[in-house]
Amino acid sequence: MIGVIDKSIFTNAIYDCLEGTSEGLTMSTTSVQVRPEALIRYLAEGTASQTGQEFLQALVRSAAQAMNVAGVWVTEYLPERKVLRSLAFWMNGEFIQDYEYRIESTPCELVVEQKRLVHIPERIIELFPDDADLVTHNAVSYAGVPFLRPDGTVLGHLSALDTKSFELYPELESAFRIFAARAGAEVNRLRAESGVRESEQRFSRLFESAMDAIFEMDDEFRLQRANGSAATLFALSDHTLTKRKMTDLLTAASAEKLRLVAERLDSAGHPFAWVAGGLDAVRSDGSTFAAEASVSRFHVNGERRFSLILRNVQDQLAAENRLHELQEEAAYLHSEIREHRYVGEIVGTSLAIHEVMTSVAQVATTPATVLITGETGTGKELVARAIHQASHRTAKSFIRVNCAAIPAALCESEFFGHERGAFTGAATRRTGRFELAHGGTIFLDEVAELPLELQPKLLRVLQEGEFEPVGSSQTRKVDVRVIAATNRDLSAEVAAGRFREDLYYRLHVFPISVPPLRERGGDVELLAQNFLERNCKRMGKAPLELTSDCLRRLRSYHWPGNVRELENVIERAVIIARENHLSLRDVLPLHNIPQPVERRSSDAGAGVPVARTKSELREIERETLLRALQEAKWKVAGTQGAAVRLGIPPSTLTSRMKALRIERPR
Repeated sequence: MIGVIDKSIFTNAIYDCLEGTSEGLTMSTTSVQVRPEALIRYLAEGTASQTGQEFLQALVRSAAQAMNVAGVWVTEYLPERKVLRSLAFWMNGEFIQDYEYRIESTPCELVVEQKRLVHIPERIIELFPDDADLVTHNAVSYAGVPFLRPDGTVLGHLSALDTKSFELYPELESAFRIFAARAGAEVNRLRAESGVRESEQRFSRLFESAMDAIFEMDDEFRLQRANGSAATLFALSDHTLTKRKMTDLLTAASAEKLRLVAERLDSAGHPFAWVAGGLDAVRSDGSTFAAEASVSRFHVNGERRFSLILRNVQDQLAAENRLHELQEEAAYLHSEIREHRYVGEIVGTSLAIHEVMTSVAQVATTPATVLITGETGTGKELVARAIHQASHRTAKSFIRVNCAAIPAALCESEFFGHERGAFTGAATRRTGRFELAHGGTIFLDEVAELPLELQPKLLRVLQEGEFEPVGSSQTRKVDVRVIAATNRDLSAEVAAGRFREDLYYRLHVFPISVPPLRERGGDVELLAQNFLERNCKRMGKAPLELTSDCLRRLRSYHWPGNVRELENVIERAVIIARENHLSLRDVLPLHNIPQPVERRSSDAGAGVPVARTKSELREIERETLLRALQEAKWKVAGTQGAAVRLGIPPSTLTSRMKALRIERPR
């Protein structure tokens, strides 16, 4: 049976090209052979009026019809993914959109990797059994040829696919290569055009997003173009600016300086010059401002042009001040990290600590000032942090100030900052702690140690939210939540004349008393276990257990240093532990050893010393979490959640729930 070309337009083009000669067309049972001129003519007719994507679509459609194959596609090669991405794909009479093809173990891999034409006339699926797309398209034969970038790397390829065998005789191969070259030329043109367009867009974005004012001027200083920052700086619209002369936007002296700089650029042949001393510019309202300036010279279509870049010095100073503030805040946070290896949560199940956490939950979401009292080492800072974390300010800074550690002469500068030159040694501006805490919480530890002369200024911040840095007459406003702490009796300090009464009442809005460790009953065991696990992990040691001897020593001790002393005792014990055995014999002497008592569940948290195993401690913890979750109606986070009641972060509570296998009832 003689092979038939389906498209009559192609048949006519062939016969027109052959001009009736018998040498032009040879038909067999497997192929139709024509002169390449006929194929090229047909391709030219099908794509003559097209460019870009439309051209590529017309090319693959015309090539498929001209070659009498099922499909032809033009691709772009993505070497980092080893993928051919279709730019135009004609298959079985329709276009296939968004097609990508991994080249591994495919005929296209030979085309791309070897940069040569590949023709497989039949049985292609047998040759490439791992190529599932060949099966999908019921492919029998294939031909592909690469096209390259100017640097010789593969840009993409043109390939043909058919559901029957076909021969790529020399005339058809020649035309096929021409099709590929034309496709490659168009793809290269599109990529070059896209590169120019992207470059122009990048420049335009850079030009418009620049913080500096940028002007383009002709040789008479008439403005040709200005960016958005220029319009904002001079309070003029873009349209109004481009009708003005740059010299009209400067003082007379600066306009003359600009002319002289431009002349020097021409005479010296330099493309760029920095304007010494800057320029004085004039806004639309008549106000002036000093600006740093630079001028450059260039040519557009043979015409001389100048560009002028202005930077408002005021904006620069503001940015430098802000950078300085951020650097000081970073330095403060680094010092906090060095001083505190970790900040833990409040651990305990005793009634005394439960009352503290109830107070935390009550006051956290309010703006009230809080005064935390308690002996040294009881964990007053942890309570302050728990209030901050449960408040609406949790996303802002928590700034801690140890009032006892600041020399009296530097207190005002430390709290409120100072300006450059405010006193001997003030070489730079300093941001005070209240300014660093803006929007967040400031924790004034050991507040009773504040010098009397500073107390009125602190009172002013508490009442009015404003202060003046040392050496400045400018009043600054801050929004800060104040939490203070002391281990002294402030009322006694007031009676002795060492603390202002009005400041005392301003701090004493919501008092919280943190109990000493000796009044927290079984909490000493929970805390010891917590410190033990934490220190073992930090020091890279295998987990250790509290022995009955350890528990007896912990219970018998009076703990004058409270939780901080307990933490130090456990840390020393972990350091000297040998052969995975923990002993407190060398770090904690026995005091007042109680007689053994029968262990009762009602003893927990009641102040009766009881020896408990690790499993019992876990069960106590589990019961405590369950009780808090039930009271919070199984809400973990939020101001009414169980985490706030327990004084721990929601993430910690969630982690402990998983560890203890606590699940919400269905």
